[in-house]
Amino acid sequence: MSPDSSENQFDVTAFLKNLTTRPGIYKMLNDQGEIIYIGKAKNLKNRVSSYFKKQTASVKQQTMVAKIAAIEVTVTHTEGEALLLECQQIKRHKPRYNICLRDDRSYPYIFLSTDQDFPQITLHRGAKKRKGRYFGPYPGIGAIKESLKLLQRIFPIRQCEDSVFNNRSRPCLQHQIGRCTAPCVGLIDKASYAQDVDSTVLFLDGNSGLLIDRLIVKMEQAAASLEYEQAAGFRDQIAKLRSVLEKQFVQGERGNVDIIACATKAGVACVQVFFIRKGQHLGNKVFYPKITGEYDPAAIVQAFIPQYYLDKQAPDELIVSHQPEEVDLLMEVLATQSKHAVAISHHVRGERLKWLQMACTNAENSLLSKLSDKQGIYARFLSLQEELGCKELPKRLECFDISHTQGEQTVASCVVFDREGPVKSAYRRFNIEGITGGDDYAAIHQAVFRRFKRLKKGEHTAPDILLIDGGKGQVHEAQKALAELDINNVMIVGVSKGPDRKSGMEKLILVDKAQPIDIKPGASGLLLIQHIRDEAHRFAITGHRQRRGKAKKQSAMEAIPGLGPKRRQILLKQFGGLQGISQASVDALCSVSGISRSLAQRIYELFHHQDD
Repeated sequence: MSPDSSENQFDVTAFLKNLTTRPGIYKMLNDQGEIIYIGKAKNLKNRVSSYFKKQTASVKQQTMVAKIAAIEVTVTHTEGEALLLECQQIKRHKPRYNICLRDDRSYPYIFLSTDQDFPQITLHRGAKKRKGRYFGPYPGIGAIKESLKLLQRIFPIRQCEDSVFNNRSRPCLQHQIGRCTAPCVGLIDKASYAQDVDSTVLFLDGNSGLLIDRLIVKMEQAAASLEYEQAAGFRDQIAKLRSVLEKQFVQGERGNVDIIACATKAGVACVQVFFIRKGQHLGNKVFYPKITGEYDPAAIVQAFIPQYYLDKQAPDELIVSHQPEEVDLLMEVLATQSKHAVAISHHVRGERLKWLQMACTNAENSLLSKLSDKQGIYARFLSLQEELGCKELPKRLECFDISHTQGEQTVASCVVFDREGPVKSAYRRFNIEGITGGDDYAAIHQAVFRRFKRLKKGEHTAPDILLIDGGKGQVHEAQKALAELDINNVMIVGVSKGPDRKSGMEKLILVDKAQPIDIKPGASGLLLIQHIRDEAHRFAITGHRQRRGKAKKQSAMEAIPGLGPKRRQILLKQFGGLQGISQASVDALCSVSGISRSLAQRIYELFHHQDD
């Protein structure tokens, strides 16, 4: 539906004229009555009006607005109430143009009963109806099972169901392997069992230091009473506790903290959350929010926090990789919901920064794994075949990109994907020479010609589709290079950046098509193109930076007093190039004829004390 037809069906002017300026939420519906977007606003009139101002609306907003057939609003007392209602409605309806967190499961806890003579410790998920203590939440079942296994080894409290406990006539296998004291058949008294329960509570509450101090006192008392076997038992508990704490303890974090990191690529988003409770790392969990097109990571974090935390207890602090736009509103609403202050921190230092960096690394790795999923890649190849009208399913794609700085140190990259994802062993870079600086057309021509000249010699397999990061000019040069080599069985596709150079709005340029091809936003074939294009861009930039760094070192070597052209050539030959020189010690440099120790020291310092 075009924007004009949308406006004929939906009288925007009349709607905005009567729209309130109070806070609330708005639902945008298409002509089928489907909710396509839900938003919240402090001032409904101002916020909704902004979508219909073409000079300020983004391309994505304009695409969405073209599909609006009706808008429904719900007025609230405050912006905080609107945020809560927006979150609930997004979870319920999952509109196409919203960032939607697909995570409706309740989170597990460790439950310790308190209304029994011999309390049970077990995993719990769901409503907290039983009388007892709940510890958590934990990121997943695996984290709880690991914790319960550790507790069994240190404090052998029963983990069996009450129905089993009440009907035992002899000790079970857990008692035989030392993981239960068999209270079911009276092999431990209530007082001794209660001590193990108290120790377990201290451990789960994060008071491990106090717990170890108490165990040390008990060990010394047992030894003084000549009860050496009992003292040895306390000693073993202390050793196991210290071992566990070394693995779980987060240095520098004593409170309850969640660390949230977001990464995006090729229309896919990944959010990684690290859970820290009472200074112990309970584990981490990965989420893949549903998004349409490209979103700024800060916008994803902004949407993730309320959808994830507003129906559960938030920790004392959230450390985030990208600061949300409405951070003050989020802290206010989270504090109201959790009944305690909740800080949202972005600029952190020291150990907290290390943990944030680790979360970011995990998010990026998880995202790459998601993008490289074999089944998902195959589906994207199927989508690409349909979008481009290929007779057969493509087997191999190659993509070229160019990188330079003001025309200097130009590098072309070629990356390869097959139906299982990136084929990194087939990636190649080309140092472009003999062209006018900044001439991307000539650079593409040279890179494609050199790559396919090797193909003619049988050095690698021909691709079914050759993707060029660029417009008609670059596509024409690639076509000319292949024609010079008499290669005519490769489809050439130009990937032209969309309006405002935003991902998700790319246009595809084919040699035999007069007009660019528009692929519908969110199509998996487009995600594949974005993935390979981004990978080619990354590979080109890396190569360019390496070449620029090498040139900088060579230039700096020329400026070293006493190191003329002849001595530089001798060094390059002796060490096999600049890399060999950079790795050589002062003594190794001194061993070359004509290189004094002071000169060797200056050369060494060039590579070890100068930033790239």
